[in-house]
Amino acid sequence: MAPSKISLRGVTKSFGSKKVLQGIDLDVAHAESMVIIGGSGTGKSVLLKCILGLMRPDLGSIAIDGEETTKLSDNARQRVMRKFGMLFQGGALFDSLRVWENVAFGPIQSDGMAPAKARDVAIAKLGAVGLGPEIGELFPSELSGGMQKRVALARAIAREPEIIFFDEPTTGLDPIMADVINDLIVKCVSDLGATAVSITHDMASARKIGHRIAMLYEGQLIWQGPVADIDRSGNAHVEQFIHGRAEGPIRMQVRRL
Repeated sequence: MAPSKISLRGVTKSFGSKKVLQGIDLDVAHAESMVIIGGSGTGKSVLLKCILGLMRPDLGSIAIDGEETTKLSDNARQRVMRKFGMLFQGGALFDSLRVWENVAFGPIQSDGMAPAKARDVAIAKLGAVGLGPEIGELFPSELSGGMQKRVALARAIAREPEIIFFDEPTTGLDPIMADVINDLIVKCVSDLGATAVSITHDMASARKIGHRIAMLYEGQLIWQGPVADIDRSGNAHVEQFIHGRAEGPIRMQVRRL
């Protein structure tokens, strides 16, 4: 049996006395789209940063393609990072660079690709998210929020990563543009044959882009399963969250993680 693309076992992370992740076990198969849901302050971003290697867990194992990554050297870490693409919550585009330069940033800076070739790659990736070549000559400030998100998605797929991380991909977008972005995510991930891990509190997005959903609450994955099963989870916390009810076992977090 082939190893999971991503495998977490007993991942624990604390900040002082605050236990943020408490023994996370999670497997994401090759070409699977896993969505991690949960309210603000539940540790979703910390979990993502641990998988990315931006944070080191206190305890536990994180394996990518069967390779333990929590204690890699810097050089080995760079090799693993080559497999990753990332769509940041706010887009995180460089204001001083033209759109095509933003999309080509990874190929040029990390892969040493010649700018002329990287520009061709950027234009092709912009086309993949429904943007014409003329958009490449604009600056991010000249684009709407939805257009900026498309550019950020083009940048995330520019190096044709094996694994793509999506951090709250629809935050700040109106429902129609959010659905457009969800459709593009599904298409781009499918076209690449990539594995995807997303964190969100947007259930419309989670249902559309995910194959499976896992819910994080108080540092633990309290439920996980196929998207189709979430409406009959039998878990009171999940029921409250997916229906957006004020009343229930979940209490609002005061401190952000």
